Amino acid sequence: MIQIRKGNERGHAQHGWLESYHTFSFADYYDPRFMGYRGLRVINEDRVQPGAGFPTHSHREMEIISYVLEGALEHKDSLGNGSVIRPGEVQRMTAGRGITHSEFNPSRTELLHFLQIWIMPEQPGISPSYEQQAIELSAARGKFHPIATREGGQGEVKLHQDATMSVAVLERGEKLLHHPTGGRYTWLQVARGAIALNGYALTAGDGAAIDAESELTIEADRAAEVLVLDLD
Repeated sequence: MIQIRKGNERGHAQHGWLESYHTFSFADYYDPRFMGYRGLRVINEDRVQPGAGFPTHSHREMEIISYVLEGALEHKDSLGNGSVIRPGEVQRMTAGRGITHSEFNPSRTELLHFLQIWIMPEQPGISPSYEQQAIELSAARGKFHPIATREGGQGEVKLHQDATMSVAVLERGEKLLHHPTGGRYTWLQVARGAIALNGYALTAGDGAAIDAESELTIEADRAAEVLVLDLD
C-alpha cells in the first residue's frame, strides 16, 4: 500500500525570515491525520533568509537529522559543538535528556534550504550528543546509499533507533528498483526534482508512506534527489 502526502497539502508557515512546510503536525500546524509515521515524527522543509535563523532553544527525546539542500547551516549547542553543514553532509543531534542549540544561515547573500527530520529514539533518557558526516554522494548515484543508520560509521551518522535513512541521486530518465525489507515500513521523500513511484507522479516536497510493497519502481522524470527511511 502506498499513501501519498502531496507537498502542496502540507502545513505552511511564513514568518518573513523563515518559510517552513510541515509534512506532519508541528508547532501551530495540527492535523490528527498526520502525526508522524511509525518512529518518524517530523519532516520540515525550511528556507531561511540570509543572516537569519533560530535563536537558542531546547529539545528533548528526539533524534534530529539536518540535511542541507542549498546554502549553509551554522550550528552551536550546549555541548560546545560549533559547525557549518553544507550540501553533501548530514548532521545528527541526539536531544536525549535535554540539549539547547541555535541554527543560523551564516551567509549574507544566499538562501538556506534544508530538511529537518525528527525520529523518536528507542528509549528515553539518552545522553545528548552530536555528529556530522560527509556523504559519499557518488555512491548514491542511481541507487540508495545509507547516510543515517543504527550502527553509524564512515559517511553515516548513528541513530539511536532501528531506522535507516538513505539517499539516491537520479538523472532524468534513470530508473531505480528498491525492495523494502519485509515486515517493515518505508517513508519516501522527494527532496529535489520529480519522479514516478510505482506510477504515482511525485515532485519536490511530496512524500509517501509505504507498507507491504515488495518492490518500488522509481523513475526520474527530471534530475532528482530522493530520501527513503526504513522504519520498524
